[in-house]
Amino acid sequence: MSVPPDGQTAITRTRAARAVPAALAVAASCLVLVALLGAGVRTGFEPQLRLDAEVSEALYVGDQRAGAMDGVLEVLTAPGLSWVRFVVFLPVLVLLLRRRAWWTSAWLVTAVVLVAPLTTLLKDYFGRVRPDFTEGGARYESLSYPSGHSSGIATLVTVGLILAWPLLVARARRWWLVVGALLVLLVGLTRMWLGVHFLSDVVGGWALGVAWSLATALVFGAFADGRAALRPTS
Repeated sequence: MSVPPDGQTAITRTRAARAVPAALAVAASCLVLVALLGAGVRTGFEPQLRLDAEVSEALYVGDQRAGAMDGVLEVLTAPGLSWVRFVVFLPVLVLLLRRRAWWTSAWLVTAVVLVAPLTTLLKDYFGRVRPDFTEGGARYESLSYPSGHSSGIATLVTVGLILAWPLLVARARRWWLVVGALLVLLVGLTRMWLGVHFLSDVVGGWALGVAWSLATALVFGAFADGRAALRPTS
C-alpha cells in the first residue's frame, strides 16, 4: 500500500515544477522586448524616439542641480554598478563554495560577471548615442542602449531572489519581491534623472537583466530540484 504525500509537500513540488516553464516564458518575453526596442533604436522608429525624448526632457533634473542633489543621485544609482554586484555577491559565493555548491557557484559567477560585457556588446551593436540636452546632459563617450546600470540592477535583484526563494517563507518572499522591484525601478529612474539614458534604454536594460538571469538559471538548473537550486537545511 502506498502512502500519499503530505499535502503541503505536494503543493510545494507542484509550484516548483511550474517555475521552469514560467521562467522560460518570462525570459523569452524579455528577450523579445530587448530586440523590439533595439530594432526601434536602429531603424529610428519615430513613436519610440518621440516618447523617449519627451520622457527624458520631463525627468532630467538639469545640470544646474545642487551639489547635494548630485551626490544623492550618484548614491541612488550606484546599485547598478558592476563593483556593487561583486561586493554584494562575494560573501554569498564564499558561502556557496564552502558548502561545495559548485553548480550554484558557477551560475552565480556567470550571471553576475558576464551581464556587463553582454550589455556592452549590445550597446556596440545598436549604436545609440546618449541623450543630448540644451543645458547639458550626458557627456559620456559610451553608448546608450541598453542601460548597463539597469541591466546590472535587474540581474542583482533577479539572481538574489532566485537564490533566496527556496529559503524564504511566503510572507518574506512577497516583501523581498516588492523591495527588489522598487530598487530596480529607482535605479532606472536615476539614469533618466541624471540625463544619461532614454526611457527605452532603461526598459531594455531591465528586460536584458531579467532575461539573462533567468536564462542562465535555467541552463545551470537553479529552479525547482535542479542541480544549482538551493534547498532549506533541516
